[in-house]
Amino acid sequence: MHKVAVVVQDGAEPFGLGAMCEVWAEPYHPEDDNPVFDFVVVTPRPGRVSGASGYDLYVEQGLDAAEDADLICVAPKRDFLEPSPEVADLVARAHARGAFVFAHCTGAFVLGEAGLLDGRRCTTHWRHVKVFAEAFPQARVDPDVLYVQDGTIVTGAGSAAGLDAALHLMRQQFGAKVAATAARRMVVPPHRDGGQAQFIARAVPDCVAETLGPLLTWILENLAEDLSVDALASRNHMSPRTFARRFRDETGTTPHAWVTAQRLVAAEELLELTDHSVDWIAAEVGFGNAATLRHHFTRARGVNPQRYRRLFSSRQDEATA
Repeated sequence: MHKVAVVVQDGAEPFGLGAMCEVWAEPYHPEDDNPVFDFVVVTPRPGRVSGASGYDLYVEQGLDAAEDADLICVAPKRDFLEPSPEVADLVARAHARGAFVFAHCTGAFVLGEAGLLDGRRCTTHWRHVKVFAEAFPQARVDPDVLYVQDGTIVTGAGSAAGLDAALHLMRQQFGAKVAATAARRMVVPPHRDGGQAQFIARAVPDCVAETLGPLLTWILENLAEDLSVDALASRNHMSPRTFARRFRDETGTTPHAWVTAQRLVAAEELLELTDHSVDWIAAEVGFGNAATLRHHFTRARGVNPQRYRRLFSSRQDEATA
C-alpha cells in the first residue's frame, strides 16, 4: 500500500477527513520509523468544497488523481442520502482493479450506490442503519460492529470508528507494532473491543464500586494469570454475575472476549519482535499451549501464528537486511 486517496464532497464532515489525515498523511518520524504514503485529497469538482461545520475546504485535485490509489477512503458528508454518481463510479473501478475501498461512517451509502455491498457484510453509523438497509436491501448490514472488512472493502461506523477501521487496515498491511505506534502517536487505543451498542444512549448503570479501569490495567500486565470470570470477580470483590454484567456495561463485550483479544494483541507483538517458539508465546500470553493460540489466532486474524510471523517479523527483516 503506497498511495492513499481520500474523497471529500460538498457537506464534508471535518472529523471524517481529519481522521484519515491523522492515519494516512503523517510525515516520517525517525523515532517511530513509520510508513509514509503518497497521500492526496480529491473531490468531484476541484476548488471550493463546502464544509458542514462553519468553514469550507479548498481541494485542488479531481477524482482522476485517485485512479491509481492503492486505498480510496470515502469521507462522510452531510447529505449522504444523495450519493455522487462520479464517486460511486470511482470506487467501483478501484474495486475492480483490486484496490482497497474504505467508507467512513455514512460514506457507506456511496459504496451501496456503486453496488459494492450486495451480498457483503458492512456497517454504517447506528443512527442510519435502518435507512441504509432499506436503500440497499441486498447488503448484509451489521448494526453493532465498529467496522467490517469483506475482502478489499472496509466499512466503518460513525466518527471515531473510522480510526478503528484505519488502524485495522494499518495492522493488517504493516503489522501490530506499526499500528500500535500510530495509535500511540494519536493517543488512542490500538484496538477497541465491543460494538456500537455500547455507545447508543441508554440509562446510566448504577455503579456502586469503582470502574474497572484499574483491573483492566492489571489484566494487561498479567495475561498469563488465571483470568476466568470467577477469578476476576473475586479480585474485584464482586459476584461472578455482577462482575460479568458490570464488565459488559463498561467495555461493551464479555470478559472472555476482551481477555482473548488482549492476549492476541500481545501474541502479535511477540511474534513480530522475538524469535521465541509459538509454545513459549502461548504460555507467556495466557493461552497455555500452541494449539489453543493457533485456534484463536487463526480464527481472529485469518492466518496462523507462523504465517503471521513470516509476514511481519522484524527479526526476519533484520536477518535478510
